[in-house]
Amino acid sequence: MSFAPPGPLALGGAPLGNLFDTVAEDTARATVQAALDAGIRYFDTAPHYGNGLSERRMGDVLRGRDVVISTKVGRLLHPDPDAPRAQHGYVGGLPFRQSFDYSAEGAKRSLEDSLQRMGLPRIDIAWIHDVDETAHGADWEDAFDAAMRGAARALADLRDRGVIRAWGLGVNRVAPCLRALDHARPDLFLLAGRWTLLDRSARGLLDRCATQGVGVVAAGAYNSGILATGPRPGATYDYAPACEAVLARTARIEMACARYDVPLRAAALQFAMSHPAIRCVLVGARSPAEIADVHAMMGTPIPPALWAAPEIAR
Repeated sequence: MSFAPPGPLALGGAPLGNLFDTVAEDTARATVQAALDAGIRYFDTAPHYGNGLSERRMGDVLRGRDVVISTKVGRLLHPDPDAPRAQHGYVGGLPFRQSFDYSAEGAKRSLEDSLQRMGLPRIDIAWIHDVDETAHGADWEDAFDAAMRGAARALADLRDRGVIRAWGLGVNRVAPCLRALDHARPDLFLLAGRWTLLDRSARGLLDRCATQGVGVVAAGAYNSGILATGPRPGATYDYAPACEAVLARTARIEMACARYDVPLRAAALQFAMSHPAIRCVLVGARSPAEIADVHAMMGTPIPPALWAAPEIAR
């Protein structure tokens, strides 16, 4: 069995990098503290999230705490006083520009930079970030191959020497994870949006991971919003407006949940833990109130009959 981060809940740091909207400094600090107070002991961030803003904010609160922390490699940050304040969906980020770098030296430099921003002596898990079609389009296999030749070997060496505890891929697609199992020895995957009430495309990967002892951290349990808000006007699915088919299917799932007096959010979060390969569910939050809601939803009793309902079981 590979290293397992503590679960069942983990805090994802993308919102704290000002994803789509700003989060005030005191609110960001209070959000991380609320997660600690709720018993969360695994925290994930990345240089990409606000050009290091999320890393700095998390480090300021988590420094000296007995927690598991992960960050990501694959992008380097370059200081630039003229850098736009809004980049890659983040607003009010730090004054840097990004470049992809999946080389061994790039991965090691990225980790060193992250430790400086967080003010930490080490991190526990290093993810190779976004070696998938979402980030690289049709060229994703070239990025993946570069990462296997470079970053993957560097991180495996750091793991074997005890510098980090585990490494893997942090992606939005299943295909790179399957290829990684063929080309390397990852300990874990961080997979977003592919094991949810609306998207079960990770089933084959999860079955294989369970057999091989590779853990999976399930992110994106709300599919970027619709499984939290329900099929409301403007609901988003995979960071885009939900199509009519997705809205209709979500409505059917929501009605099934209502028959058992279960909030859709609770079913979405707890479904994400439903496979034995899943180690924990990673959820982003931008306020203490959202932490409280996630904690309550994960603890909501769900009758087995809901999981057997035809709108959900498939």
